[in-house]
Amino acid sequence: MSSLLSIAARRAPIRLARASSALSSQIRHFSSPIDAGLGLTDEQMELQSLARSFADKEFAPKMQEWDENQHFPADVLRKSADLGFGGLYIREDVGGAGLSRLDTSVIFEALATGCTSTTAYISIHNMALWMIDNFGTDEQRQKFLPPLTSMEKFASYCLTEPGAGSDAGSLSTTAVKKGSHYVLNGSKAFISGGGSSDTYVVMARTGGPGPKGISCFVLEKGFKGLSFGKKENKLGWNSQPTRAVIMEDCEVPVENMIGHEGQGFSMAMKGLNGGRINIGSCSLGAAQASIEAALEHVKVRKQFNQPIAHFQNTQFKLADMATSLVSSRLMVRQAAKMLDEDHPGAAAFCAMAKLQSTDQCFQICDDALQLHGGYGYLKDYKVNVYLRDTRVHRILEGTNEIMRLVASRALLTE
Repeated sequence: MSSLLSIAARRAPIRLARASSALSSQIRHFSSPIDAGLGLTDEQMELQSLARSFADKEFAPKMQEWDENQHFPADVLRKSADLGFGGLYIREDVGGAGLSRLDTSVIFEALATGCTSTTAYISIHNMALWMIDNFGTDEQRQKFLPPLTSMEKFASYCLTEPGAGSDAGSLSTTAVKKGSHYVLNGSKAFISGGGSSDTYVVMARTGGPGPKGISCFVLEKGFKGLSFGKKENKLGWNSQPTRAVIMEDCEVPVENMIGHEGQGFSMAMKGLNGGRINIGSCSLGAAQASIEAALEHVKVRKQFNQPIAHFQNTQFKLADMATSLVSSRLMVRQAAKMLDEDHPGAAAFCAMAKLQSTDQCFQICDDALQLHGGYGYLKDYKVNVYLRDTRVHRILEGTNEIMRLVASRALLTE
């Protein structure tokens, strides 16, 4: 099987040919209104095929088992890192694949068809690495990133607190400089990978109140004063552990600060723009898989002596689901493109794309369950896992209520 690195290495010689054949390529590969390859270049379709093949082989057969047993599949995650999934948009000199946000969106969507929960953890791992890669010194990058891009070690991102969710600027975890260390006190809530990850990118307050007093630190498992809460029992996302990350007089070396004092909140907000694309992409994958399952079911399930696919109600429902999926996909990919181009409207568009995709894709999963009838409510069928795993996407990376706030502010300040 090819890797992302080998595909990326072929970019230069194929770029001109790709530009001249883009339209014919799109037509050639189109086969269905929900074809996830529509509009992609040949190279992006190769990335997509690699990710979908891996998802079909390594994720899909085990998704329900991981969900039922709340199992964190570290071995399979490391297999994904062998293909480049451990550092998708991380620079190549530290083991990353150096892909664009659009390329990465395509990959996350494909992976999420196999297991949305596991793919979402990969997206969080990548976001934590991006903070170090984008804002860290070269020395920090070379120290922390190689074992993370290989997934020898796993990473978690720590912003949310018990009393500071949507209002991240009010976080209360403190970091006080004492000689060669900062001493951190506080706790972070709902941390994906908490207790299982090795590296934690933590936002803490080094200055006064408000966003300008927040800084960013890298903590490593085993630091004195770093501990974890109980494993949370969740509705979905069960293939990744969620715990509180607790700091009690936790000593962090000065050289583990990423960026400068007071830069943390700006870093966090920039990271969330990408995170919103990532989580929207995961929703797309779950919705794609749910529609595929529904299409298969309605063709074989009979009522009144005919497959339920023959009923107009079923046909219209499938058409609505397909329309919602494709419109959401277009928005997510446009937002990813804008982020790649550093477009001034990227933040608002990332918010709108996340709002559209997570709301609509959750509804698609629910509609797919409805088309399965009573069978959809059984855990023997995968569609219930997609439904439960996508529900939290409307809450994390900024609730969808906050997405509306971001979008409305952009409209009203023009």
